[in-house]
Amino acid sequence: MFTVMTRQPCEQAGFKALSRTPAIITLVVLFVSVVVLVTITLIQVHHPEILPPGLKYGIVLDAGSSRTTVYVYQWPAEKENNTGVVSQTFKCSVKGSGISSYGNNSQDVPKAFEDCMLKVKEQIPLPLHRSTRIYLGATAGMRLLRLQNETAANEVLASIQSYFKSQPFDFRGAQIISGQEEGVYGWITANYIKGNFLEKNLWHMWVHPHGVETTGALDLGGASTQISFVAEEVGLNTSDVVQVSLYGYTYTLYTHSFQCYGRNEAEKKFLAMLLQNSPNETNLTNPCYPMNYSTTFTMGQVFGSLCTEKQRPESYNTNDIIYFKGTGDPSLCREKVASIFDFKACHGQEGCSFDGIYQPKVQGPFVAFAGFYYTANALNLSGSFSLTAFNSSTWDFCKQTWNELPFLLPKFDEVYARSYCFSAHYIYHLLINGYKFTEETWPQIHFEKEVGNSSIAWSLGYMLNLTNQIPAESPLIRLPIQQSIFVSILAFFTATALLCLAFLLYLCSMSRTKKRSEHAFDHAVDSE
Repeated sequence: MFTVMTRQPCEQAGFKALSRTPAIITLVVLFVSVVVLVTITLIQVHHPEILPPGLKYGIVLDAGSSRTTVYVYQWPAEKENNTGVVSQTFKCSVKGSGISSYGNNSQDVPKAFEDCMLKVKEQIPLPLHRSTRIYLGATAGMRLLRLQNETAANEVLASIQSYFKSQPFDFRGAQIISGQEEGVYGWITANYIKGNFLEKNLWHMWVHPHGVETTGALDLGGASTQISFVAEEVGLNTSDVVQVSLYGYTYTLYTHSFQCYGRNEAEKKFLAMLLQNSPNETNLTNPCYPMNYSTTFTMGQVFGSLCTEKQRPESYNTNDIIYFKGTGDPSLCREKVASIFDFKACHGQEGCSFDGIYQPKVQGPFVAFAGFYYTANALNLSGSFSLTAFNSSTWDFCKQTWNELPFLLPKFDEVYARSYCFSAHYIYHLLINGYKFTEETWPQIHFEKEVGNSSIAWSLGYMLNLTNQIPAESPLIRLPIQQSIFVSILAFFTATALLCLAFLLYLCSMSRTKKRSEHAFDHAVDSE
């Protein structure tokens, strides 16, 4: 009797072995492992890349005491409540002075906006005009006007409301923001555009940066100045310490706004002080004005502000003329500018800036913008530099004659040019004797105008807040699966798949060995 067997390759010979229960189970596990690996990888990697098309826009008018600036921001529409996507695309300076100067002719305010608004309409696609929100925030100039003449302030705001309701945008109102809000929004803007709140990780998702410290904000406007920074040790029961919650993190922020200490109002206080020291004089010298420069002011221009009300003479005529002649004396200028501040109110105690205002010790890096930047720029300084360099540049600038200044300044404007020397000495006293920066900590101050293409101003933080771009308690945007869990799952199913493959190779090898044995047996039978 003869037995005939057909020879088959490994794949065919192993089929019977692979049809057994262990092999089937192994194949199923291998298939599931591969499917899971592919699925979670696709979800993890491609989930953040699903970006529906479209942009959204927002408009903010920064109505300061000396000027109004219009900012246009844009962000991807699908990131309405997400992070790190808002950017400034356009900026326009409104002609003329700030809206508070229209207290006696509020009907003329809209005319000032026309040129900038025409340009804004060109920047934003026509189909998006109706859905684009527009906000106007007024700062210290309007805060002063409201204190001085509330009716006039309300009429200015009403005129603005009427104008913007006739525009094709979604107008969300004009309001006067508080000094504390101005400080907080400026701090948010500075840190937002510097990337201190969030950063992209390897998976292109926005996460909280590890170990990155925030930047303090120093803002110098025309009527007020603000300081804001995260403080580790703060006093109790002080209204200048606020809790700011951003992306699931809470920051203890010290912020204070000094009304009447903006550059313009501070200079009025300085001129009023010079007049007080020579009450019967109408021809006065000003050590902060350049040599060979002279100008006139009316008594009303100097004493018509609430900031100089206490310095006002008992009887004076608002139309009386006072002459000021510059002497270009930097040493005397620095000495006299100090009298604007009341440093004695702190009685030498720590934790106090000036005028008896509580302030914890400054710490970490700071960004100084607005008037701080423009003054440093006039001194041919920018970014970070030493206190020695600042003083040296200040002295050199203040010694220049009026005829020489046009050749030193890139943009010459009489009102600003005559006052840069005063501004420099004012900034020195504010930062050194007021905020208590030292020669060692001064280089931590960065005098900047913008980061990238975005201006450092409170307006961006203001819009982010009002459009819910930064909800008060917004959690961080997280990956679909936490990274540590994702790595663990990936390792588990990879190991499982490799074990399955190894087991299948083992079964194939066993099948081949068995076939060889059967072949040898058949050969022996044939020989018989």
